[in-house]
Amino acid sequence: MPANLPPEYFEVERRYREAESLREKIALLEELISTVPKHKGTDHLRADLRRQLAKLKAAAQSKKKPARQVSAFHIPREGAGQAVLVGPANVGKSALVAALTNANPEVADYPYTTWVPTPGMMPFENIQIQLVDTPPLDLEFNGGELFDLIRRADLILLVIDLQADPLGQMEDALAILQAHRIIPRRRNAPPPQEGQPPAKPTVIVVNKCDHERFDADYQALCELLGDDLPMLAVSAATGRNLEQLKRFVFEHLGVIRVYSKPPGKEPDLTVPFVLKKGTTVEELAGKVHKDFVEKLKSARIWGSGVFDGQPVGRDYVLHDGDIVELRI
Repeated sequence: MPANLPPEYFEVERRYREAESLREKIALLEELISTVPKHKGTDHLRADLRRQLAKLKAAAQSKKKPARQVSAFHIPREGAGQAVLVGPANVGKSALVAALTNANPEVADYPYTTWVPTPGMMPFENIQIQLVDTPPLDLEFNGGELFDLIRRADLILLVIDLQADPLGQMEDALAILQAHRIIPRRRNAPPPQEGQPPAKPTVIVVNKCDHERFDADYQALCELLGDDLPMLAVSAATGRNLEQLKRFVFEHLGVIRVYSKPPGKEPDLTVPFVLKKGTTVEELAGKVHKDFVEKLKSARIWGSGVFDGQPVGRDYVLHDGDIVELRI
């Protein structure tokens, strides 16, 4: 499809090529992008110009800041856990982050709008979970920093587009991850062999399942893939199943919420301790206060699988929603 560029594009392009300072080049490149019509014939051109703009802005920032600046790909973990959204271009990662969090990543109907990671906090009941939008896995300039970010995360959300070869997208994305020694944790996989990296919790988010008429396509995809990796169909555009996605993310983070109850008082159910699955009463006591581990005399539990106020030992394994009374 021809680009059909307007005359002002070529005038601004000439001025851009003659510009000498970074500041002037950035301003003119932004102006140049604004002159490009938005249609399929200009997708590649606009992506190319945005790539140039990102590089110029990065160069400008490096001149402003000290040499040892923190990488944009270093996202400090916040909240109950960090989940990164990865996948090919134009599958809707940015739209999902915008719909689920307080972040405002650039969202457009053309590919390659995300150049650096964008974090946002997703509320789930009484906790917050950090979601991180990332550049497409197939961008040539993505180096080791993107994959280091993915390795550090607690959970991978692999996003694919139900309406655009979802099986091929998933296979390509998994191959790229595996080439960088990022191995998804599969339900039926054998334990990793010596020297292999630990498997990373991974779920498949099938986006653009906008209406019920797409359910048959999703079911066909499920039959092809089996149940090796957890999978959920959603729609960032219509909001379909986004509440289920919040719980889906929480359940696969491998964490629980536990509440502390002072003896003789009501528990505070607004601010839970967020702990890894498998945490014991003794480990909780150490997180409440370092002296509690040595001084702990007894503990009582209100929660699943116990009667209210049941006495338990130090090695009792806690469950999500448990209320714990520690006595010293």
